[in-house]
Amino acid sequence: MTRKQRRLTLIGTGLATIAAALGLVSFAMRDTIVFFHTPTEVQAKSVAPGVRFRLGGLVQEASVQRGNDQVTAFRIEDTNGAVGVQYRGILPDLFREGQGVVAEGLLDPSGTFRADTVLAKHDENYMPREVSDSLKSQGRWHGGDPAATGSP
Repeated sequence: MTRKQRRLTLIGTGLATIAAALGLVSFAMRDTIVFFHTPTEVQAKSVAPGVRFRLGGLVQEASVQRGNDQVTAFRIEDTNGAVGVQYRGILPDLFREGQGVVAEGLLDPSGTFRADTVLAKHDENYMPREVSDSLKSQGRWHGGDPAATGSP
């Protein structure tokens, strides 16, 4: 084997090893490379209790429960499902019913999401891309660009 052939073999082996490592890493992370899960995905995937993840969707109308000047519970919904959320703490100023939110926490055995962080959209025109794409695909998009909703 000539010197050039050995060098090409070494480079090819190195590239194949790197490609295999990247393939294994992306395969292992296929379910965790998601900004959030919708209530429908949580119900369909049967997320195990105690697993930490983000839950995103719209705050369901008339679902916010308040106690001692703080929100204690609300529901996050999409078109096909809703998940109850328990939260203790101060919510963002723009948190309200019908608005997009992303909550971070874990699911308890009863199916209630125990949130320790709640994020709300920061102005009238902003919604996380994943939330807006999910709403558009389900036909529930109510804001922003009229061309995106299909209305004149």
